[in-house]
Amino acid sequence: MEKPVLFEIKEGIAMITLNRPEKRNAINRALLIHLYNALDEVSNNDKIRVAVITGNGKSFCAGIDLSVIKTENLFDPRGDGKDLPDIIEACKKPIIGAINGHAITGGFEIALNCDFLIASERASFADTHAKVGIHPGWGMTQLLQQAVGLRMAKQMSFTCQFMSAEKALQCGLVNEMVPHEELISRAKQISMEICAVNQEMLGVVKDLIKYKNRATLQDAFAHERKGFRTFVEKFLRPW
Repeated sequence: MEKPVLFEIKEGIAMITLNRPEKRNAINRALLIHLYNALDEVSNNDKIRVAVITGNGKSFCAGIDLSVIKTENLFDPRGDGKDLPDIIEACKKPIIGAINGHAITGGFEIALNCDFLIASERASFADTHAKVGIHPGWGMTQLLQQAVGLRMAKQMSFTCQFMSAEKALQCGLVNEMVPHEELISRAKQISMEICAVNQEMLGVVKDLIKYKNRATLQDAFAHERKGFRTFVEKFLRPW
């Protein structure tokens, strides 16, 4: 039986592939357990510098598998009280979403929790929480408006209509749109560029960017300047 998530490490890059193509990579308990374990490995393995999440087949992820929502524990699949936002928040390494097809509702939330997205020309995005009657829980109402702006987020979430990869690029939801056959190679190329930078300072920069999400601009600016003064005192000669 195929694993619901494929995991490969090569040259500092972890490739995480959602692997239920016959179900459009819909989320069940086994997929979540394997995904969470893979993300923990990214966090804990010093050989990994960056991770890429993508999907096998025509979809990135179609969201929760509605056929198992009442029979499987999808909200605490490992029994440790942690779910997707907790595990990604704990990861200090960059996570790139390589969106190969449909990213719907919970699948869209997986994408939104990545640091940034590269999309195939065949990708599309939809928030259908209001359509299927499921409460958002992985950040849809917060992360989507952060990505595309308040009014566009409202339109997407209120209408539950799909956004194309081209429109997603225009709205700033994705960083790049590439030909479908070039998606993984482009994601790996960006990953290699990330692997080549100073990893300690990369972690610092990522934390500083995240800090802004829980602070005012004034506080975040002061926090960055405080860190810079500490850096100067530790590594450079006073002038």
